Amino acid sequence: MNETDEMEGLVHEPLEEASAGLETLIEQHKSAVERFDLLGWPRPEVALVSGSGLAIDLGERTHGPIQLEFLLPFESHAIEGHPHAVEMFEPLPGRPVLYFKGRLHSYQGYSAHETVFPVRLAALLGAKALVMTNATGGLRPHHRPGDLVLIKDHINLTGLNPLRGQLPPEWGPRFPDMGAAYDPRLRELTLRVAGELGIPLTEGIYAGMAGPSYETPAEVRMLQLLGGDVTGMSTVLEIIAAHHMGVRCLCVSMVSNPGAGLSDVPVTHEDVLAAAQAASVNLKALLGAVLKAPGLV
Repeated sequence: MNETDEMEGLVHEPLEEASAGLETLIEQHKSAVERFDLLGWPRPEVALVSGSGLAIDLGERTHGPIQLEFLLPFESHAIEGHPHAVEMFEPLPGRPVLYFKGRLHSYQGYSAHETVFPVRLAALLGAKALVMTNATGGLRPHHRPGDLVLIKDHINLTGLNPLRGQLPPEWGPRFPDMGAAYDPRLRELTLRVAGELGIPLTEGIYAGMAGPSYETPAEVRMLQLLGGDVTGMSTVLEIIAAHHMGVRCLCVSMVSNPGAGLSDVPVTHEDVLAAAQAASVNLKALLGAVLKAPGLV
């Protein structure tokens, strides 16, 4: 037997790009939809995903909570500030919101497909809009902990993309345009609402990093040169997946700390959670009004 014969049948094919992987991905999402329907909850019009320490109460619960893991085909690992609870509420009659309190992060070891599983599930359930929050490091000298930034674009530096591999064509195009991934109409709506409420809100570009280590001073300088205004370890994969499936996306970032090198104080996760708590009043008022706005869906 020669070397070629010995190697026959041993060609490596990554699971996420294999046909078997595609079939598994479709079946997992189909099963999650069925599990959701077994709950007897209404299908959502809006999905909401909260960032670190930002799982604030936005209305009286109509359903839930349940643990996120009930809807997942894999084990979830909660981290502080992300309770991984799922519930529903109605800011307006007939506008059910599916609220994911906490998210999955790729730095926890999840693949890109696993990281975006909740938002893909929401899209398959019929959600027309996705509202997200996150805690970020400020890349500009004027940023202070608690500042709110409306994301208008992003830079994906995670090295991951949830569209890699063969996806069901009904989910979306092979090569989606990302020019309006952060929906311009929803951004305009949010800026108007913030102005009416007297809540300071600026627009900025989110630089998505892999984490879990915080950025070095050199990396902060690089992100500034690239045009980033805030940086974090989430969001970009979820926005790509949701936009690909035709869901209108909105994201509000809460600045939790200055980027490395912009302050002499080391960054800690406890500081991030403390800043989230301090910013919760403004964020609750802003999101509460946006979720009731006629132009959201």
